[in-house]
Amino acid sequence: QVQLVESGGGLVQPGGSLRLSCAASGLTFSVYRMNWYRQAPGKERELVAGIASAGDSTNYADSVKGRFTISRDNAKNTVYLQMNSLKPEDTAMYYCMALFTKVYWGQGTQVTVSS
Repeated sequence: QVQLVESGGGLVQPGGSLRLSCAASGLTFSVYRMNWYRQAPGKERELVAGIASAGDSTNYADSVKGRFTISRDNAKNTVYLQMNSLKPEDTAMYYCMALFTKVYWGQGTQVTVSS
């Protein structure tokens, strides 16, 4: 049974930082491309960042470039999203997604940026 479990969300002030983690089990993690998505209330889910299976290629939404960093540790079956200089518009539920021949989603972790 495949499981993706996100953690690290919470309430942070504007300008602050958070580090999200997504721990995977039940799949061969090292062959999966991993993505972080987010969905704010009333908005569509959007791709935030992605990382290739070997970790040698990344991509980011324009809105987070220079502020967010995606990384992975294939030995720990975990993908991370370091989020710096957070803004209120970053408030959303953040989901990790594993992509290879199938797609798997986690349950999400809430990030709220507010003073």
